[in-house]
Amino acid sequence: MAALLRRRELSSCELVRQHLAQIARLHAPLNAAVEVMAETALAAARIADERVSSREPCGPLHGVPFTVKDSIDVAGVRSTAGTLGRKLASAAQQDATLVRRLRQAGAIPIAKTNLPDLLFAFETDNFVFGRTNNPYDLTRTPGGSSGGEAALIAACGSPLGLGSDCLGSIRVPAAFCGITGIKPTSGRLPRTGHVPPFGGWIERFWQIGPLARWTEDLVLAMKLLAGEDGNDFTSPPAPLIEPDGARVLRIAFFTDNGVAKCAPVIEEAVRKCAEEFAREGARITEDRPAGINEAYELEMAILGADGMESLDAYLRQSGSERLHPVSTGMVDRARRWRGTASQLAGLWARWDAFRFRMQAFFENYDVVLCPVYTQPALPHGESDRPGNFEAFSYTMAWNVAGFPAATVRCAESQGLPVNVQVIARLWHDLQALAVCQMIEGRGGGWKAPAMESEPVEAAHV
Repeated sequence: MAALLRRRELSSCELVRQHLAQIARLHAPLNAAVEVMAETALAAARIADERVSSREPCGPLHGVPFTVKDSIDVAGVRSTAGTLGRKLASAAQQDATLVRRLRQAGAIPIAKTNLPDLLFAFETDNFVFGRTNNPYDLTRTPGGSSGGEAALIAACGSPLGLGSDCLGSIRVPAAFCGITGIKPTSGRLPRTGHVPPFGGWIERFWQIGPLARWTEDLVLAMKLLAGEDGNDFTSPPAPLIEPDGARVLRIAFFTDNGVAKCAPVIEEAVRKCAEEFAREGARITEDRPAGINEAYELEMAILGADGMESLDAYLRQSGSERLHPVSTGMVDRARRWRGTASQLAGLWARWDAFRFRMQAFFENYDVVLCPVYTQPALPHGESDRPGNFEAFSYTMAWNVAGFPAATVRCAESQGLPVNVQVIARLWHDLQALAVCQMIEGRGGGWKAPAMESEPVEAAHV
């Protein structure tokens, strides 16, 4: 899209209008966009076209639209975080750091997208905007908490978006909707301008990250987004590390994490990815980190120990008197893990030991392939059922460990996307994305849902 704009084969106004029209078409079936910034987006597009006509320097995303999860600030627009207490929140005074960086690259925000109440669910539903549906099957969820973002991108309402991920909130929606997304290394991207804000015990769990239809676009986005901002003290000045293309990849894979069994279609998809890498010369070993089955208990216990206190305080501060039912399930589960001070100290020691084991495991491997979830997209209302909820441990493990974890579509089952999860060593975010691109090159990657869309909108950014 950016190349078309630079060559003047397409105007930014045309591109923005096409996406706004697609968002309007998708509203009734999907309910993914909750705040459409049509007027300001078209004004920005006109300026972008004028700059191209006058041959002014253009950024790498000049004139290209993007969307933002409704927990990330866009100047002049409210951030509700999907909770009743923020339904009438004042408009943000300034952009979140990552929104500002995309604007500086020339991109234009066109809409904010739906999410669960205060981000606490693997489904996207709330009392403010209602439920978002999966574009591949409207009876199923697009996942959460970045579900509106993933659904809109998959259905060509946006080419690029920003989500956030604490337990799998980028990767699960990306997998349920068959697109690509990455939870970067903990601390890789600054979180200034997110609701709720960074800080507290769980700050090491979560990250803001990009989603798109194609991994190539995530690589570009990561290069534009990375770097400290002087506000988020948890985000160090760590450079992006380019993959070594001459290196023979050492890949581990597993299809069972010891917590939840995968459906055969998921096991087969992950195993097939590994076998294809083996045929191409990679060193493949079926192996999993020792103690990875502890990740679920650790994440829920740490959320219960600190996160629930923070959540209760934030609920009171925001004025929300109740949470939506899809969010109360996760919150109630986490509350069960509260303990004494000595128990919390022991929990912290276990967390450090877990991270050390994950680091030691990657001394022998460059990449790990594993499931994102145990089955394709769930029907609405089933994410909190016993067995289903524990299955999200496949993504939780890499939040607890802090490693970069990406996902890309590699198969399908009865019309639903099937994704694989790709994890790289700490700070090697681009290596995870390089492997995702390889999977796309073998016939993987996004496939359009059976919904009306404009041909140009299936292009790369």
